[in-house]
Amino acid sequence: MRILLVEDETTLATTLARGLSGVGFTVEIAPDGGTGLRRAQEGSFDVLVLDIMLPVLNGYEVCRNLRTAGVWTPVLMLTAKDGEYDETDAFDLGADDYLRKPFVFDVLVRRLRALVRRSAPERPTVLEVGPISLDPVGQHVHRDRELVRLTAREFQVLHYFMRHRGAVVTKTDILENVWDVNYDGDHNVVEVYVGYLRRKLGRHTIETIRGAGYRFSDPDAAASNRRA
Repeated sequence: MRILLVEDETTLATTLARGLSGVGFTVEIAPDGGTGLRRAQEGSFDVLVLDIMLPVLNGYEVCRNLRTAGVWTPVLMLTAKDGEYDETDAFDLGADDYLRKPFVFDVLVRRLRALVRRSAPERPTVLEVGPISLDPVGQHVHRDRELVRLTAREFQVLHYFMRHRGAVVTKTDILENVWDVNYDGDHNVVEVYVGYLRRKLGRHTIETIRGAGYRFSDPDAAASNRRA
């Protein structure tokens, strides 16, 4: 699941991103409301975590602009302000949930997963490709109805592949959507995780397209085609 975290407190944003990545989310950080609005309109996110007190555009303005533009990605708003009107204002502008700082991290995680579940009619609850199924909310993967244990990063890579089944995706596509748009490490890390998934799900699960990238398709069908 992809999260856009719009938060100008650098330490908090980094801490939250690290924690959320550790429980299976892919997190992109926007440091101000203007940047957050642009990325939310251009990107594909499962949920937005939006601080209210932001530079450039505050959280209220970002939320209002998104809803006016027809962007209905679930929004959880954060604030350190005290006042009985904050929550009402947030909901009136189209927010889906609200959390006051300071908060317990586990509560944030539960709230985010609940938002994704509530928005499930717009996307399949469980992704299925041949014998492989992936539950993005429950964070479970099965092959032939048997549980496959994946690390958080393996799960994120597989989720991206299954959302783009049949399409050729590049290493850059995977790095920007699973790691971070600003990732500047070794691009071969993608090959490493493709190898992990092949070992756990079958070597025909992910096809290498020379000079282009990778394609995820039904592993049983791919194996049958090779035997034909």
